[in-house]
Order: sequence, then C-alpha cells, then structure tokens
Amino acid sequence: MTNLPPPAEELRFLDAELRQLDVRRATLLRRRAWLVHTLQATAARQPALGPGTAPVGPPAGTGAAARRPEATAPGVQNVLLVLGGVLLTIAAIAFTLVSWGHLGIAGRALVLGALTVGALGAPVALLRRGLRSTAEAVAALGTALTVLDAYALHEVAFPGTDGAGYTATASAVLAALWAVYGVRLGLRHPLPLAVATAHLPLLLGAIAVGAGPYTLTAVSLATAAGGTTVALRAALLPVRIVAVTGALGTGAAGVLSAGWLCWSASGPGPAARAAALLLVAAALALVAGRFVPRPEISVGAAFAAGLCVVAGAGGVLRVTVPGEWTVPGCLACAIALLAAERTRLHHPLRQGLVRASAAVQGFAVLWTLPLVAGCVLGPAVRGAGAWSGTPRDFRDAVFAGLPRPPYAGTAPLVLAVVAAVLVVAGHRTARRPAVTVAAPVLGWAAALVLPVVLQLPYAAGLVAHAVVVAAALFFAVRLGRADKRPSPPSLTALLLALVTSVGLALVSLASEPATIAVLGTLTVLFAAAGLRPGPAPFAAPAALCHATALACAIGASAGRPPHHTALLVLVVPAVAALIASRTGGSRTGGSRTGGSRTGGSRTGGSRATVPVEVAGAAAGLLALALAAPEPPMLALVLSLCGAVAAATALRPERRAAGWAAAALFLLATWVRLAAWDVAAPEAYTLPVTGPALIVGLLRRRRDAAVSSWTAYGSGLAVTLVPSLLAAWDDQHWLRPLALGVAALAVTLAGARHRLQAPLVLGPGVLALVALHELTPYLAQFVGALPRWAPPAVAGLVLLILGATYEQRLRDARRLREALGRLG
Repeated sequence: MTNLPPPAEELRFLDAELRQLDVRRATLLRRRAWLVHTLQATAARQPALGPGTAPVGPPAGTGAAARRPEATAPGVQNVLLVLGGVLLTIAAIAFTLVSWGHLGIAGRALVLGALTVGALGAPVALLRRGLRSTAEAVAALGTALTVLDAYALHEVAFPGTDGAGYTATASAVLAALWAVYGVRLGLRHPLPLAVATAHLPLLLGAIAVGAGPYTLTAVSLATAAGGTTVALRAALLPVRIVAVTGALGTGAAGVLSAGWLCWSASGPGPAARAAALLLVAAALALVAGRFVPRPEISVGAAFAAGLCVVAGAGGVLRVTVPGEWTVPGCLACAIALLAAERTRLHHPLRQGLVRASAAVQGFAVLWTLPLVAGCVLGPAVRGAGAWSGTPRDFRDAVFAGLPRPPYAGTAPLVLAVVAAVLVVAGHRTARRPAVTVAAPVLGWAAALVLPVVLQLPYAAGLVAHAVVVAAALFFAVRLGRADKRPSPPSLTALLLALVTSVGLALVSLASEPATIAVLGTLTVLFAAAGLRPGPAPFAAPAALCHATALACAIGASAGRPPHHTALLVLVVPAVAALIASRTGGSRTGGSRTGGSRTGGSRTGGSRATVPVEVAGAAAGLLALALAAPEPPMLALVLSLCGAVAAATALRPERRAAGWAAAALFLLATWVRLAAWDVAAPEAYTLPVTGPALIVGLLRRRRDAAVSSWTAYGSGLAVTLVPSLLAAWDDQHWLRPLALGVAALAVTLAGARHRLQAPLVLGPGVLALVALHELTPYLAQFVGALPRWAPPAVAGLVLLILGATYEQRLRDARRLREALGRLG
C-alpha cells in the first residue's frame, strides 16, 4: 500500500530532485578537477628532488597513519557553518533587542530589510556555485531574521494589537513564506519549519477571539487533521517527522479535552457536542490508519478510534441513563465495534477496532471486580458469628461487615454479556484455550453475584449458590477425560466449584439448620463427582472435608461436647481408608480382559488415592484435637486411629502405615495408663519392648546378617533403662528383684545365642542393680574402717593396676575380640 502523490506534485518533486543532482554533479566535477591538478603538480615536482633522493615526509605505513585526520572534511564544514549561523542569529537578536532604540525608523527598516534580503538572497548565488551547506546555513539565518522582522513590525507598526492575534497572523504568513522559499530553492530546513509553524495559527487565533473549550478542542482536532494530511502527502522525511509529531500532539490534546468535556458535562446537549468531537477524532484516526503504509501504526490508530467512539457514547449515556447503566452502555458500544470484522475495512483497521472492543470489555469486567471479590471474601467475616441468626436477605449474609459497592446492580449483566461474547468469539480465535477458561470464570462470577444483586431471601440465595456448585461439578464431569489428567476447562470448573462451596459453607453458618443442610448437600455433590476418575483427585477430598465439617456441625447441634464429637469425626478417616483401598490399585493399567477402559479408571483412581488419604489424615488430626481435653476419650480416639492405620497397612503399597498404627496404639496405651494414674514405668515400656523384640526376631530370621543391636538393642533398652532409673530411687525390694531377674534372663539368653546386645545390656543392668542393693552395706563397711584405709586401698589398687597394665590391656583386647565374635 504505497501512497502515490498526484502527478503534478510528483513532477514538481522530480524536478527538485534533478536540480539537486545537477548541483551535486557540478560540485563533484570541480572536486575532480582540483584533485587532477594537485596530482599533476606533485608529479612535476617529484623529479626536482634528484635521483636517489627520498621524498620528504613520514615513512610509509607509520607517519601517515599517525597523522590521519580525526574529523572528516564535511564534519568540519558543518560545524563551522552551524557555528557561524548561530553566532549571526545571536548577533541579530541582540541588535534587535538592545540596539534597536538607537536608530530611527528609516535606519531600523533599512538595517533589517537589508539583512533579511541579503540573508534570503545569498543562498541563490551559493546554490549556483554548488555550496549547498553554506546556502543552508545562510538561509537559516534568513528565516531567523524573518521572525525578528515580524517582532519588529509589531513593536513599530502595530504596538496596540493583541499579542495572540498578531502571533497567529505572523505565524501563518511566516509558514507560507518559508514553504514557498524552501520549495523554490530546494532547501531542506524551511519546509519543516513551515510545517511546525503552521500548527500555531488556528490555535492562537481561537485564543485571540476568546473561543470556548469546545471551539478550542475543535481547532486542535482541525490542526491535527492538517498535520496528518501533510504527513501522509509529504515526500521529505524531516517534513513527515515534524508533521507526525505535531499531529500527535494536537490530536492527543484535542481527544483528552473532548473526553473531559464529555464525561464532565452536566446535560445531554454539552455531552453530545463533546461526543461529536470524539467521533471526529475517531474518523480522523481511521482515515490516517487507512493510508499509513505500516500495519502496526494502522492498528494503533484504529484502536484509538474505537476508544474515542466508546468514550463519546459513554459520556452521553452518563447523563441520560441511571448511573448503573453507564458501564453496560459502554459495553454495548464495544460489542458493536466487533461488527467491523464483517466489513470491508482494511485488515489492520479491523484488528485495531477489535482490540479496542476487547480493552473496553476488560475495563467493564474490572468494574465488577469489587462486587465479585466481596461475594467471595465476604462470607469469611460471617464465620466469627456462627449460628448468630438468619439474616434479613442474602446480601446481608454475604456482605456482613463489608462495604457494598455502588452501582452494582448491572454487574451480573456485564459479566454474562462478556462471557457470551467470549463463547461466540472462541470459535474464530487462535487463543481458544484461554477463551475456554475465561468464559466459564465470567459466567460463574455472574451467577455468583446475581443472588446478592437481586437481594434474594437467605434460603433462596443458599439454594442458588448450591445450584452454582452443582452446575460447576456437572461441567467438570462432562468436560473431564477419564483416561488423562483433567483438561483446563474441567480443572477450572472444579476450582470454581471448590471456591463456591467454601463460600457457601461459610455463609450457611449464620443458621443452624442451613449449616447442616448445606454441608450435607455439598458432601453428596462432591462425593457424586468423585465417582468419576477425572475430577476424583479434587472432588473426593472436598467431599471428605465437607463431611468432616458436617460431623462437627451435627455434634454441635446435638449439644454433645467436643470429645464426643471426635468419635463422629472419626467416621471420615475410616471412609477415606475404605475409598483409598478401592482406588489405590495397580498403576500400570487394566487387566487383559478389561481393556483400556479399566486401565484408565484404575489410573484415575490411583491419582485420587493420595489426596483422599491426606484428607482422612487431616480429619483424624481434627478428631485428636477435639478429644485432647479428655484423656480417656483421647485414648479411645488414638486406638481407633491406629485401627484405621493398621487397616491401611494391609495394602501392599502402604506397608509403612504399620509403623504409624503401632505408634498410635502405643500412644493410646500410654494415655489410658496416664488416665488411670499408673506411675510404674514398666506399664509404659513393656508394650513397646514386646512388639520390638518380636519384630527383631522376625527380622533376624529373614536376614542373619542383621546385628543384635539393630534387632534387640532398642527393644531391651526401652524397658531396662527406665526400670533401672526407677529402681535406683525405689526403697522397696520388689522392683530391684524383678529387674535383676530380667537382666539375668537377658544375659543367659545372650550367652546361649552368643548375641552381643543382650550380653552387654543384661550384665550392665544386673551389675548396677547389685551395686544399688549393696550400697547400704558398703556404706556401713566404709564407715567402720579407719579414715586412712580408703586412701591406702586406693593406692594399693593403683599399684597393682600399674604393675599389670600391659597384661590387662592384652586381656581387655581378647575380651573385646571375643564379644565381637558373638552375634
């Protein structure tokens, strides 16, 4: 799409270019003649040096490179010319402003006229000689002098004229003179200056006549239209750059002014006039986008045009319809822009209008965000006042303690319309996955806020949100794939169902019957959805969570204390273990006869196993927390949790749950003993020692390389060490006797089977028990001896040990080796 000028304009442009080529050719020919003359003169002087005489100058390859010029000749020329022009311009300004009063009228006119005519006429002669850069510099001085002439003329001839009006007239005259001057001589800088100055006359003239804001806005748009026309038709790049910059500046000012006038108008008339200005700006942007050769600029122009149209329509609607219908009206205008897709407009223009429509729809959705956020987060405040009484309506139940957004009555309509547009557009867009996720979210938001906007009764609002949950689960089941992971639409529907169910459960806390009914309904809905393998990893745990909340609500409704409610909550872990046992089968696929369908189901079920078990474990922890204040009930709950864990450990892939079951049974035993005020440590340690020794025995039977410390060390130490500590402070004889007999039995068993752990623990405990029993007698014996006897005995022992140190070390080494050879 190339913008071709009219034939007359193109012919004029070609003639100007040919003149410039002729001037450039003459310059190059003169430069060539000078170079030829220089070379001939150098060749004529070379023989005069004589044979064998080296020419004076730097060595080849060294000095020449060292004395290479750092600046090019054209660069030096431009610097000198620009500096000279600037200095002359400054001198002219200083003369006009400072020395003007020292001359008479004739002298002033003569000086300025002579300077201006000379500066503007000199480029003609300079161009004939091929000195284009010098001509440009002198012409720039001449253009600056014309501005000074205009200023001087106002000060002398029109001192009482309004400044804005005179400036508008002067700028128009100067723009015309510079344009003619630049075209006639083929100079570069006058045309951009003329275009830049041409943006001033209309605006300054409107200000001079005291125009109002509507007129000034229209003048700005008219100036932008003129700049756009110049930018589209100009052939020189500097002229196009200046025209585009001016058009963008004045156009943006006009659009902002028209938008402010439209949205701040107090009546339909002023709003309509401002909207008309916005429509003019939109038309101007569309025309510019149609003839711009670059597609991205066309898209941007059409985008701005679409926004101007919607802004104008919205400003009119703001003063003609109720406030809550302003956004829907803007949305309707944005949807109307989508009709451009079926027109014959230029493709970039259609694309820009569609993007503008999408932007307005996005703003409309953002307008509804406070209401949607309040409906999602508001129920969390209601949770602090559980069963405080049935609210007056559903809006009071949701927005308890939160401010209500204004003009929210049409929010469901906005959300529903945008969702419908996305559904329709999803068939023709390349971003269909994103559309299939965004459309359900918007539809869900519309259904979520509708009961609040309509102020339905409390019960009706609960039913409406329950229907939203059921619909989301239905779509999740329908869109899910049994043999694969959940698709994005199915996963989105599941998440929406979960979010809605949480908010619904929190809102239902206001009334006791509503809480039980809602939790029961949610449990059934998610349990039904969990029967399908696709949504099972999300729906099944959600059903268990709602069931846990339902059990707590039933217990509280029945007036039972929390530790009794814990027994009801334990039903959830039991059910979770049962479900996990049914879904946690083989992960490799179905049987040979079952086909792929069986394998896909088992695979989907296996994905739900871990979430179901986590939900069951969480319910078990809640039951333990509820039963913690009552130790007897806590022991019962621990035992039941241990039974559930033991049942889980029967599955081959969950053997590790047996350790958890053993720990729970042990904790249950300890809690029960503590509730019975049992203080004997053996009552707590023997239930650990027995199973630990049995496990060690079975392990050594399977693997003879297992050390006796690994198999029996921990089991024996659990009972022997606490009993030894208790016996050391026990004043009776029964505990030391029983502990000594047990230690002797352990020693004999270790000797019989040559096991290291029993041979170390048993004799050690037996020796300490014997020492404990002989301590009174040793104390009496030591008290009967003279005071010098203990030191003497100690010294004698040290002498004996020192005398036989080497032999004792050898014997100790042999004893260690013998113990090492034991099991």
